[in-house]
Amino acid sequence: MLIGVPHEIKRDEYRVAMLPVGVEELTRAGHQVLIEAGAGIGSGLADAEYAAEGAEIVASAAEIYARADLIVKVKEPLPPEYPLIRRGQTLFTYFHFAASRELTEAMLASGATCLAYETLRDAQGRLPLLTPMSEVAGRMSIQEGAKYLERPQMGRGILLAGVPGVAPAHITILGGGVVGANAAKIAAGFQADIAILDVNMDRLRYLDDIMPANVNVLYSDRHTIRQQLRLADLVVGAVLIPGAKAPHLITRQDLALMKPGSVIIDVAIDQGGCVETSRPTTHANPTYLEEGVLHYCVTNMPGAVGRTSTFALCNVTLPWVMQLATQGPEAAIRNSLPLASAANIVAGRVTNQAVADTFGLPFQPLAT
Repeated sequence: MLIGVPHEIKRDEYRVAMLPVGVEELTRAGHQVLIEAGAGIGSGLADAEYAAEGAEIVASAAEIYARADLIVKVKEPLPPEYPLIRRGQTLFTYFHFAASRELTEAMLASGATCLAYETLRDAQGRLPLLTPMSEVAGRMSIQEGAKYLERPQMGRGILLAGVPGVAPAHITILGGGVVGANAAKIAAGFQADIAILDVNMDRLRYLDDIMPANVNVLYSDRHTIRQQLRLADLVVGAVLIPGAKAPHLITRQDLALMKPGSVIIDVAIDQGGCVETSRPTTHANPTYLEEGVLHYCVTNMPGAVGRTSTFALCNVTLPWVMQLATQGPEAAIRNSLPLASAANIVAGRVTNQAVADTFGLPFQPLAT
């Protein structure tokens, strides 16, 4: 199979969808890999490293899309890429369709098959292609939160750890999944005062067992959320409903409960955000003030640490790319429940229930 890896064009996106070792494995299996020139530079990977493993370096994204049967990316296609995508082609990337009707409609119109990293479930019900980037984003949320709590960044002027005689910051984490747990782990190391909220009691019991003493677990309901907002210096939105738009757990009115200069890091922004006042931002312009609260809503947080993120992502995506290339997408989807769960759009029809429900589109399950 002919596999294409284009250069990511989302602003401040430094990841690349394949490592040189991936090229080696695929070419050794008899496949051909096209890499757009400069695709790996943001992750410290030169074209020569890919060429040495058998990749063909091509000059433009247009050539990648024109020739490749399988496109492997990191982020969702952007409008300049829409016309390049063709019927019968397969795209394997993070799509986050529920956050964008425009993207959903463009992919439906293209006739391509769209396999989303974020909805691929393994035999244990886990999300193995979302997990590493959730780990990165969760850990980054505290790093970014610490920075934007500084007064020159329009924050409250709070040091997460405090100092002897001065209380540490209070951090509220909405969601106890991979993002939330990783955020709590890093925040605990800063010696902050942390509360994780979730609706899954089994998950809360697990987190209570493994987290240090400065992390408390609380059942998430409207009253508890509002109580926490009054206390919080930093709020991390870490809510995920796979494939679906994130629920708004914080309304605009709720912001009045928060301290002026407190910070919200809405990691759920890829799926629309879990705060009513959240809107997508970029690494170049990551924050804005709303009702006196600083919002950080960067849609590709892991892109800022491109090298770490690229290696973490490609470690888990390569086996699935190999499966798609070896069997062909149609057979691979038919033979693999995880790949079937990744199929959000197939040849002009929505095959993911959550995406269909989000936009009121017809849902057509995959043929069994």
